[in-house]
Amino acid sequence: MPAHTDAGRFFEDFQPGETLVHAVPRTVTEGDASLYLALYGVRSAVTSSTPFAQSLGLQRAPIDPMLVFHLVFGKTVADISLNAIANLGYAECRWGAPVYPGDTLTTTSEVLGVKENRDAQTGVVYVRSTGMNQFGDKVLQYARWVMVRKRNPKSPAPRPVVPTLADHVPVSGLVVPWRGDRTGYDDALAGSTHRWDDYRQGDRIDHVDGMTIEEADHMLATRLYQNTAKVHFNAMAERAGRFGRRIVYGGHVISLARHLSFNGLANALGPVAIHGGRHVAPCFAGDTVHAWSEVLEATPLPGRDDLGVLRLRTVATRDRTCGDFPFKGDDGAYDPSVVLDLDYSVAMVRR
Repeated sequence: MPAHTDAGRFFEDFQPGETLVHAVPRTVTEGDASLYLALYGVRSAVTSSTPFAQSLGLQRAPIDPMLVFHLVFGKTVADISLNAIANLGYAECRWGAPVYPGDTLTTTSEVLGVKENRDAQTGVVYVRSTGMNQFGDKVLQYARWVMVRKRNPKSPAPRPVVPTLADHVPVSGLVVPWRGDRTGYDDALAGSTHRWDDYRQGDRIDHVDGMTIEEADHMLATRLYQNTAKVHFNAMAERAGRFGRRIVYGGHVISLARHLSFNGLANALGPVAIHGGRHVAPCFAGDTVHAWSEVLEATPLPGRDDLGVLRLRTVATRDRTCGDFPFKGDDGAYDPSVVLDLDYSVAMVRR
Protein backbone atom coordinates (compact mmCIF):
# COMPACT_ATOMS: atom_id res chain seq x y z
CA MET A 1 0.00 0.00 0.00
CA PRO A 2 1.24 3.54 -0.66
CA ALA A 3 2.63 5.49 2.29
CA HIS A 4 0.74 8.72 2.90
CA THR A 5 2.66 9.81 5.97
CA ASP A 6 5.80 11.91 6.19
CA ALA A 7 8.74 10.89 8.37
CA GLY A 8 10.28 14.35 8.10
CA ARG A 9 13.50 15.47 6.49
CA PHE A 10 16.85 14.00 7.37
CA PHE A 11 20.23 15.64 6.94
CA GLU A 12 20.70 14.28 3.39
CA ASP A 13 17.47 15.94 2.26
CA PHE A 14 18.64 19.54 2.66
CA GLN A 15 20.14 21.51 -0.23
CA PRO A 16 21.69 24.97 0.27
CA GLY A 17 19.68 27.59 -1.59
CA GLU A 18 16.34 25.80 -1.49
CA THR A 19 13.24 27.50 -0.11
CA LEU A 20 10.80 25.66 2.15
CA VAL A 21 7.17 26.81 2.37
CA HIS A 22 5.84 25.65 5.73
CA ALA A 23 2.32 24.32 6.08
CA VAL A 24 -0.64 25.52 8.14
CA PRO A 25 -1.09 29.32 8.34
CA ARG A 26 -2.00 30.40 11.84
CA THR A 27 -4.56 33.07 12.73
CA VAL A 28 -3.53 34.33 16.16
CA THR A 29 -6.31 34.88 18.71
CA GLU A 30 -6.81 36.46 22.10
CA GLY A 31 -7.08 32.90 23.38
CA ASP A 32 -3.49 32.25 22.28
CA ALA A 33 -2.37 35.36 24.15
CA SER A 34 -4.25 34.35 27.31
CA LEU A 35 -2.85 30.82 27.26
CA TYR A 36 0.67 32.19 26.77
CA LEU A 37 0.13 34.47 29.79
CA ALA A 38 -1.07 31.50 31.84
CA LEU A 39 2.00 29.44 30.92
CA TYR A 40 4.63 32.05 31.75
CA GLY A 41 3.00 34.57 34.06
CA VAL A 42 3.58 37.41 31.57
CA ARG A 43 3.42 40.82 33.33
CA SER A 44 4.29 43.16 30.48
CA ALA A 45 1.90 46.13 30.58
CA VAL A 46 2.23 46.62 26.81
CA THR A 47 0.87 43.17 25.96
CA SER A 48 -1.58 43.10 28.89
CA SER A 49 -3.37 46.44 28.47
CA THR A 50 -4.82 48.02 25.33
CA PRO A 51 -4.90 51.56 26.84
CA PHE A 52 -1.25 51.21 27.88
CA ALA A 53 -0.29 49.96 24.40
CA GLN A 54 -2.20 52.80 22.76
CA SER A 55 -0.31 55.32 24.91
CA LEU A 56 2.80 54.01 23.12
CA GLY A 57 1.34 54.43 19.64
CA LEU A 58 0.05 50.90 19.02
CA GLN A 59 -3.46 49.98 17.80
CA ARG A 60 -4.15 47.80 20.84
CA ALA A 61 -2.36 45.31 23.08
CA PRO A 62 -0.20 43.29 20.68
CA ILE A 63 0.66 39.62 20.78
CA ASP A 64 3.77 39.13 22.91
CA PRO A 65 6.86 39.17 20.63
CA MET A 66 8.10 35.90 22.10
CA LEU A 67 4.78 34.23 21.31
CA VAL A 68 5.23 35.48 17.73
CA PHE A 69 8.70 33.89 17.74
CA HIS A 70 7.35 30.54 18.91
CA LEU A 71 4.48 30.48 16.41
CA VAL A 72 6.80 31.30 13.49
CA PHE A 73 9.37 28.78 14.76
CA GLY A 74 6.75 26.08 15.27
CA LYS A 75 5.79 26.17 11.59
CA THR A 76 9.35 25.20 10.63
CA VAL A 77 9.72 22.12 12.81
CA ALA A 78 7.98 19.57 10.57
CA ASP A 79 10.23 20.49 7.64
CA ILE A 80 13.50 21.24 9.43
CA SER A 81 13.85 19.77 12.89
CA LEU A 82 11.42 16.87 13.15
CA ASN A 83 14.43 14.54 13.20
CA ALA A 84 16.68 16.91 15.10
CA ILE A 85 18.81 15.97 18.06
CA ALA A 86 19.34 19.54 19.22
CA ASN A 87 18.69 23.13 18.23
CA LEU A 88 22.14 24.69 18.49
CA GLY A 89 21.85 28.45 18.16
CA TYR A 90 20.33 31.63 16.74
CA ALA A 91 21.61 34.73 14.95
CA GLU A 92 20.37 37.80 13.08
CA CYS A 93 16.92 37.63 14.69
CA ARG A 94 14.82 40.76 14.46
CA TRP A 95 11.14 41.47 14.93
CA GLY A 96 9.17 43.57 12.44
CA ALA A 97 5.54 44.70 12.33
CA PRO A 98 3.58 44.16 15.56
CA VAL A 99 1.18 41.22 15.53
CA TYR A 100 -2.38 41.70 16.79
CA PRO A 101 -5.18 39.21 17.53
CA GLY A 102 -6.78 38.34 14.19
CA ASP A 103 -3.54 38.48 12.20
CA THR A 104 -2.58 35.37 10.21
CA LEU A 105 1.04 34.24 10.17
CA THR A 106 2.86 32.16 7.55
CA THR A 107 6.48 31.05 7.49
CA THR A 108 9.08 30.22 4.84
CA SER A 109 12.71 29.17 5.27
CA GLU A 110 15.81 29.31 3.12
CA VAL A 111 18.48 26.64 3.61
CA LEU A 112 21.73 28.54 4.11
CA GLY A 113 24.16 25.66 4.57
CA VAL A 114 24.90 22.09 5.65
CA LYS A 115 27.87 20.39 7.31
CA GLU A 116 28.16 16.73 8.27
CA ASN A 117 29.47 15.96 11.75
CA ARG A 118 32.53 13.82 12.37
CA ASP A 119 30.46 10.92 13.64
CA ALA A 120 28.79 10.63 10.19
CA GLN A 121 25.53 9.97 12.05
CA THR A 122 24.33 13.57 12.04
CA GLY A 123 24.88 16.94 10.41
CA VAL A 124 24.22 20.60 11.06
CA VAL A 125 21.66 22.44 8.92
CA TYR A 126 21.63 26.25 8.74
CA VAL A 127 18.38 28.03 7.82
CA ARG A 128 16.90 31.52 7.72
CA SER A 129 13.18 31.62 8.55
CA THR A 130 10.79 34.49 7.85
CA GLY A 131 7.33 35.04 9.31
CA MET A 132 4.83 37.23 7.45
CA ASN A 133 1.36 38.52 8.23
CA GLN A 134 -1.64 38.50 5.89
CA PHE A 135 -0.61 41.87 4.43
CA GLY A 136 2.83 40.65 3.42
CA ASP A 137 4.54 42.52 6.27
CA LYS A 138 7.54 40.82 7.82
CA VAL A 139 6.90 40.15 11.52
CA LEU A 140 10.06 38.16 12.30
CA GLN A 141 13.20 36.87 10.64
CA TYR A 142 15.99 34.82 12.17
CA ALA A 143 18.76 32.35 11.37
CA ARG A 144 19.29 29.16 13.31
CA TRP A 145 21.34 26.00 13.07
CA VAL A 146 20.19 22.59 14.15
CA MET A 147 21.74 19.12 14.44
CA VAL A 148 19.72 16.64 12.35
CA ARG A 149 19.99 12.87 12.12
CA LYS A 150 21.08 11.21 8.89
CA ARG A 151 18.71 8.72 7.34
CA ASN A 152 21.62 6.47 6.44
CA PRO A 153 25.03 6.89 8.12
CA LYS A 154 26.65 5.45 4.98
CA SER A 155 25.24 8.19 2.76
CA PRO A 156 28.02 10.33 1.25
CA ALA A 157 28.50 13.68 2.92
CA PRO A 158 27.27 16.68 0.91
CA ARG A 159 29.73 19.45 0.17
CA PRO A 160 29.91 21.53 3.36
CA VAL A 161 28.53 25.05 3.16
CA VAL A 162 28.79 27.11 6.35
CA PRO A 163 27.20 30.57 6.10
CA THR A 164 28.72 33.71 7.53
CA LEU A 165 26.31 35.19 10.04
CA ALA A 166 26.60 38.58 11.74
CA ASP A 167 27.54 38.56 15.42
CA HIS A 168 24.90 41.21 16.20
CA VAL A 169 21.99 43.12 14.72
CA PRO A 170 22.97 46.81 14.43
CA VAL A 171 20.76 49.32 16.22
CA SER A 172 20.18 51.04 12.90
CA GLY A 173 18.56 47.85 11.60
CA LEU A 174 16.00 47.48 14.38
CA VAL A 175 12.25 47.92 13.93
CA VAL A 176 10.94 49.69 17.05
CA PRO A 177 7.15 50.18 16.79
CA TRP A 178 6.60 51.93 20.13
CA ARG A 179 6.50 55.72 20.58
CA GLY A 180 7.32 56.86 24.08
CA ASP A 181 5.73 59.90 25.67
CA ARG A 182 8.32 60.33 28.39
CA THR A 183 6.22 62.64 30.52
CA GLY A 184 3.01 60.66 30.08
CA TYR A 185 4.55 57.19 30.51
CA ASP A 186 3.20 55.63 33.70
CA ASP A 187 5.99 53.92 35.65
CA ALA A 188 3.54 52.72 38.30
CA LEU A 189 1.41 50.87 35.76
CA ALA A 190 4.50 49.49 34.02
CA GLY A 191 5.86 48.15 37.31
CA SER A 192 9.16 49.97 37.77
CA THR A 193 10.70 53.45 38.08
CA HIS A 194 13.91 52.29 36.37
CA ARG A 195 14.13 53.55 32.80
CA TRP A 196 16.80 53.20 30.10
CA ASP A 197 18.91 55.99 31.62
CA ASP A 198 19.29 54.05 34.90
CA TYR A 199 21.15 51.10 33.39
CA ARG A 200 24.91 50.99 32.78
CA GLN A 201 27.15 48.66 30.85
CA GLY A 202 28.29 45.91 33.21
CA ASP A 203 25.23 46.04 35.48
CA ARG A 204 24.22 42.56 36.64
CA ILE A 205 20.64 41.92 37.69
CA ASP A 206 19.50 38.89 39.65
CA HIS A 207 15.86 38.42 38.64
CA VAL A 208 15.30 36.63 41.95
CA ASP A 209 12.18 34.63 41.09
CA GLY A 210 12.15 31.02 39.92
CA MET A 211 9.63 28.86 38.11
CA THR A 212 9.42 25.07 38.11
CA ILE A 213 8.71 23.40 34.78
CA GLU A 214 5.73 21.09 34.94
CA GLU A 215 5.36 18.24 32.45
CA ALA A 216 1.90 19.46 31.45
CA ASP A 217 3.09 23.06 31.01
CA HIS A 218 5.94 22.43 28.59
CA MET A 219 3.90 19.98 26.53
CA LEU A 220 0.91 22.32 26.39
CA ALA A 221 3.19 25.20 25.36
CA THR A 222 4.83 23.20 22.60
CA ARG A 223 1.45 22.12 21.25
CA LEU A 224 0.28 25.74 21.35
CA TYR A 225 3.10 26.53 18.91
CA GLN A 226 2.27 23.46 16.75
CA ASN A 227 5.84 22.30 17.29
CA THR A 228 5.90 18.61 16.37
CA ALA A 229 9.47 17.70 17.38
CA LYS A 230 9.46 14.10 18.61
CA VAL A 231 11.85 14.71 21.50
CA HIS A 232 9.23 16.83 23.27
CA PHE A 233 6.22 14.50 23.01
CA ASN A 234 6.96 10.81 22.58
CA ALA A 235 7.91 9.38 25.97
CA MET A 236 8.00 5.83 24.61
CA ALA A 237 10.55 6.76 21.94
CA GLU A 238 12.59 8.99 24.23
CA ARG A 239 13.05 6.25 26.81
CA ALA A 240 15.50 4.85 24.27
CA GLY A 241 16.98 8.28 23.50
CA ARG A 242 20.00 10.14 24.83
CA PHE A 243 18.37 11.20 28.09
CA GLY A 244 15.76 8.52 28.64
CA ARG A 245 12.96 11.06 28.84
CA ARG A 246 11.34 13.95 26.96
CA ILE A 247 13.31 17.18 26.84
CA VAL A 248 11.74 20.62 27.19
CA TYR A 249 11.53 22.77 24.04
CA GLY A 250 14.35 25.30 24.27
CA GLY A 251 12.01 28.15 23.40
CA HIS A 252 10.01 27.33 26.53
CA VAL A 253 13.14 28.05 28.56
CA ILE A 254 13.72 31.31 26.64
CA SER A 255 10.20 32.48 27.48
CA LEU A 256 10.63 31.53 31.13
CA ALA A 257 13.87 33.53 31.34
CA ARG A 258 12.42 36.46 29.43
CA HIS A 259 9.37 36.78 31.68
CA LEU A 260 11.30 36.12 34.90
CA SER A 261 13.37 39.16 33.88
CA PHE A 262 10.34 41.41 34.51
CA ASN A 263 11.71 41.69 38.05
CA GLY A 264 14.54 44.11 37.25
CA LEU A 265 13.59 45.00 33.67
CA ALA A 266 9.87 45.80 33.95
CA ASN A 267 10.09 48.83 31.66
CA ALA A 268 11.46 46.78 28.76
CA LEU A 269 8.74 47.27 26.14
CA GLY A 270 9.73 44.09 24.32
CA PRO A 271 12.59 42.30 22.61
CA VAL A 272 13.63 43.79 19.27
CA ALA A 273 16.52 41.46 18.33
CA ILE A 274 18.32 38.26 19.26
CA HIS A 275 22.00 38.55 18.41
CA GLY A 276 22.99 35.06 19.42
CA GLY A 277 21.97 32.32 21.74
CA ARG A 278 22.90 28.90 22.96
CA HIS A 279 20.92 26.17 24.64
CA VAL A 280 23.79 25.10 26.86
CA ALA A 281 22.06 22.06 28.36
CA PRO A 282 18.60 20.50 28.19
CA CYS A 283 15.82 21.05 30.71
CA PHE A 284 13.36 18.47 31.96
CA ALA A 285 10.06 18.55 33.82
CA GLY A 286 10.73 19.19 37.49
CA ASP A 287 13.64 21.58 36.89
CA THR A 288 13.32 25.02 38.47
CA VAL A 289 14.53 27.86 36.26
CA HIS A 290 16.07 31.09 37.55
CA ALA A 291 17.68 33.86 35.50
CA TRP A 292 20.04 36.81 35.70
CA SER A 293 20.99 39.46 33.14
CA GLU A 294 24.05 41.56 32.36
CA VAL A 295 23.81 44.87 30.50
CA LEU A 296 26.21 44.61 27.56
CA GLU A 297 25.37 47.98 25.98
CA ALA A 298 23.00 50.90 26.54
CA THR A 299 22.54 52.60 23.17
CA PRO A 300 20.34 55.56 22.19
CA LEU A 301 17.97 54.85 19.34
CA PRO A 302 19.22 56.80 16.30
CA GLY A 303 17.10 59.85 15.49
CA ARG A 304 14.90 59.45 18.57
CA ASP A 305 15.04 60.75 22.11
CA ASP A 306 12.06 58.83 23.51
CA LEU A 307 13.49 55.30 23.59
CA GLY A 308 16.83 53.60 24.07
CA VAL A 309 18.03 50.05 23.50
CA LEU A 310 19.59 47.75 26.08
CA ARG A 311 21.66 44.86 24.80
CA LEU A 312 21.46 42.12 27.41
CA ARG A 313 22.96 38.76 28.14
CA THR A 314 20.39 36.70 30.01
CA VAL A 315 21.58 33.46 31.58
CA ALA A 316 19.10 30.86 32.81
CA THR A 317 19.96 28.15 35.33
CA ARG A 318 18.22 25.05 36.54
CA ASP A 319 17.91 24.17 40.21
CA ARG A 320 20.21 27.01 41.27
CA THR A 321 19.50 30.57 42.28
CA CYS A 322 21.46 33.33 40.58
CA GLY A 323 22.62 35.58 43.43
CA ASP A 324 26.24 34.70 42.67
CA PHE A 325 25.67 35.04 38.91
CA PRO A 326 26.76 31.54 37.82
CA PHE A 327 28.18 31.54 34.32
CA LYS A 328 31.63 30.25 33.30
CA GLY A 329 34.68 29.04 35.19
CA ASP A 330 38.30 30.00 34.62
CA ASP A 331 38.55 27.17 32.09
CA GLY A 332 35.80 28.76 29.97
CA ALA A 333 33.35 25.93 30.64
CA TYR A 334 29.79 26.76 31.61
CA ASP A 335 28.70 26.17 35.18
CA PRO A 336 26.77 22.85 35.24
CA SER A 337 23.61 24.71 36.28
CA VAL A 338 23.48 26.90 33.13
CA VAL A 339 20.87 25.92 30.52
CA LEU A 340 20.61 29.09 28.39
CA ASP A 341 22.93 31.91 27.35
CA LEU A 342 20.98 34.49 25.32
CA ASP A 343 22.30 37.73 23.78
CA TYR A 344 19.42 40.03 22.82
CA SER A 345 18.17 43.62 22.84
CA VAL A 346 15.10 45.28 24.31
CA ALA A 347 13.67 48.78 23.83
CA MET A 348 12.96 50.94 26.87
CA VAL A 349 11.50 54.39 27.52
CA ARG A 350 13.99 57.15 28.39
CA ARG A 351 13.63 59.92 30.98
